[in-house]
This record gives sequence, C-alpha cells and structure tokens, in this order.
Amino acid sequence: MAIKSKVYDINANEVGTISLSDAVFGTPYNEPLIHQVVVAYLANQRQGTKCTLNRGEIRGRAKKPWRQKHTGRARQGSRRGPQWTKGGMAFALKPRDFSQKVNKTAKRIAFCSALSQKLKQNEIVVLDSIEIAKPKTKQVQEIINKFKFDKSVLFVVKDANENLIKSAANIPAVNVVNCDLLNTYQVVSTNKIVFVKDAIKSIEEAYAE
Repeated sequence: MAIKSKVYDINANEVGTISLSDAVFGTPYNEPLIHQVVVAYLANQRQGTKCTLNRGEIRGRAKKPWRQKHTGRARQGSRRGPQWTKGGMAFALKPRDFSQKVNKTAKRIAFCSALSQKLKQNEIVVLDSIEIAKPKTKQVQEIINKFKFDKSVLFVVKDANENLIKSAANIPAVNVVNCDLLNTYQVVSTNKIVFVKDAIKSIEEAYAE
C-alpha cells in the first residue's frame, strides 16, 4: 500500500504528488526502540578518553608530612591526597568504552518508525529538486522563508551537493545530509526534514522489505 505526499518546488508551490512506501513510511510508532537506538548513537559518539591521576599515580614521596598527634593540625597521611594542591583526584576518571551495540533489524525498524511519525506530524516536505548554481546563503534562506520554517531544518539529498552544503553552512539550525548517512537521531532531533524526491526513492530501496 502506498502513501501519498505532496511534492513542492523551491518556491513552495505544489507541483505533484509522490507515492511513499508503506514499508518505510507506514511503520507503527515504536518510541522505546527509537529511544534505545538514539541513546546508543549518542553513546557511540563519546570518545571516553578522559584520564586523571589518583593519589597513587602522583609523583613524589608518600611520606607522612608530620606526626599524627600533638601538632595542632589535622591528621595527614600523605601530600598526594586530593585535599592537597597538586594532589591526586578522588574517584579519578579513567578511559572507558561507552559504545553500545544495536542489531541491524532494530536500527532499521527504529529509523522507519521515526520517519513514519514525522510524516504523520506533517514534518516532512518533499521537493521536486533543488539546484544551487553557486554557493549563496541567500538562496537557501529564501527557500526557508517561502516554506515558513521557523526551527531546525534538515535537507536530505541523494548526491553530494557542495553548493547546497556551503550555502546552508552559515544558517543556524540548518543542515544538509546525504540520504545514505541519514540516521534515526537526525530524524527525531530535527523539526522539519526536507527530502529531495530522488533521495526518498533511494531510502525506500535501502529500507523497504
């Protein structure tokens, strides 16, 4: 079963319709799975390279600085302790692996579910084509103004479009991504997703069962 969606030109004029695959854009909303995939994606972006020294790794003698009693000062066992300047850190941070694994089937279902929900919420716009002759921020801003986008926008294209990427680079909350690299996190974290028509077909070929 196909889902119909309007197709627009860059002037926000309706120029036709497109049939969307029900296998991709008709997937039931699965919020727990989307959450799992997004959390895993963000965790996998973490380098986990923080490293600080504990008291046992600080250079210098570990000799007791003064005797235990009758000095009028607090008891101290070593100048390496965290209470001292240049001492070791309590609960020192060490490198760790934050990565999480999610199987391919779960990723595919979460991705299609997120796209389907976006479509239901009228947050997907399909463009017939988008041609930028030379890098000009003004051209992309005009498209945004004509569609009255007031929040974050993600342009999804099939082929690398350097002029579009450079034109959108100076506009806050506007990004461009190749359809092969689009992921669930980008779908759920963006207010409006603008697909070029051939990019939608490419996604359907990759994700439709």
